[in-house]
Amino acid sequence: MFKTNVGGIDRVLRIVVGLALLVWFFVDQGQGFWHFAKLIGLVPLATGLFGTCPLYSILGISTCPMKKA
Repeated sequence: MFKTNVGGIDRVLRIVVGLALLVWFFVDQGQGFWHFAKLIGLVPLATGLFGTCPLYSILGISTCPMKKA
């Protein structure tokens, strides 16, 4: 699969933001586009849990600390 490219702080922030958006989606009983736009929280949640970000891979970015030899 993908190589791990999401580091510790980045990973925690993604999980927190993703969970916050999903909780807001389920708590708020609104209607329309903006209500369902909160489902975008699935993306940072998934990338945080799996530790890999496809966009980071495309751009050649990594927030993981370097492994020492």
